[in-house]
Amino acid sequence: MRHLLLLVSLSLFVGLLFSCSSSSTSEVNTSDSLKQNDADVSENTDSINRILKKIHAKEKNALLDVLFKKRAKAGFNAAVLVAQGGQIIYQNAFGYSDIKEKTPLTLQSQFQLASASKPLTAAGILLLKDQGKLSLNDSIQKYFPLFPYPGITIKHLLSHRSGLANYIYFCEPYCDEKNCYNGKVFDNASMLNIIINTKPDLYSKPDKKFEYCNTNYALLALIIEKVSHQSYATFMREQVFDTLGMTESFVVGDKDRVKNKTIGHSPSGKVEEEVYADDVYGDKGIYSTVGDLFKFNKTLYSEKLLKSGTIIESYAGYSNEHKGKRNYGLGWRIVDNGKAGKIIYHNGWWHGYSSLFYRRPSDETCIIVLSNKFSRMPYQIQDILTILDGKESGEEIEGE
Repeated sequence: MRHLLLLVSLSLFVGLLFSCSSSSTSEVNTSDSLKQNDADVSENTDSINRILKKIHAKEKNALLDVLFKKRAKAGFNAAVLVAQGGQIIYQNAFGYSDIKEKTPLTLQSQFQLASASKPLTAAGILLLKDQGKLSLNDSIQKYFPLFPYPGITIKHLLSHRSGLANYIYFCEPYCDEKNCYNGKVFDNASMLNIIINTKPDLYSKPDKKFEYCNTNYALLALIIEKVSHQSYATFMREQVFDTLGMTESFVVGDKDRVKNKTIGHSPSGKVEEEVYADDVYGDKGIYSTVGDLFKFNKTLYSEKLLKSGTIIESYAGYSNEHKGKRNYGLGWRIVDNGKAGKIIYHNGWWHGYSSLFYRRPSDETCIIVLSNKFSRMPYQIQDILTILDGKESGEEIEGE
């Protein structure tokens, strides 16, 4: 009931503010949280101000500030960025990078994206496809001849239709308490070696059904390395992050980019120690900021990184055996209710980190929430959408 009353109150408040501001001819006061660097936008200042005024950015900024400060009082520990019409209307940070040391979070804080790393890994693969260096129909054996399962393609990995078992579970018995395999740190190469040597049972035949599986994206990272002749960390830095100006983003192990790395915490605020599988990447392992993720989001409305046809292909659904509005593309979760256009998003969770990367291309809405104290709050976007849309939102997305 309390949640419903809040939604109704927000809806009424938004409507009142919009009606009061609609006749004003003055420009929106672009405060620090509404401004963007020239490098982040292609429009001039006047056109940005017109967009901000049209979407009532100043009023929404105030409402979002109230909402997130209320969440902060309830233990919300995160950096957030909210954009509409392709323009940032709110960004802020709440809580601590290191709770014990009381180190404040900032907009430059770097968070483990967990499974929200998958869209970036997919972008790396699709970039190599656009460059003519691989085909999505290539079999895994083309790159790893000893791989024991025929009939699995790169596209099956991208769309989670490989049928492979999840390495998180079948590899652990072969690793000791120090996260080691055969005397070395357990990583992607270790995972592939275990697959080749032990041949764990498949969950299903290739392309029979959708089955979300971290193994798929850990293998995709290895394919990136094989094709590019670079480490995954180097390829992502040089081919993706640097191309897009994502100067605060890095892959675990790439120490040159570690500037404001956060620490993951449990819901109680206890530090999450680094444990088994932390060094596997592709399915997770990317650290970034809300600002850098927004740069990646903006790029997907252009051909700066990927061809437009490739982007459209990544937004198509490939898990159609269960009819419904939820689906999975090439690196993206999808909600398609047939009304307001597709929701393209990915969430994540790993060792104290919770991440939300929500995109609505129809009006270039983007909501990014990166938290280093695990909770369900980052996935709760109904109140945010109520403010953005001026009406109660029934939209729900899946967590991880």
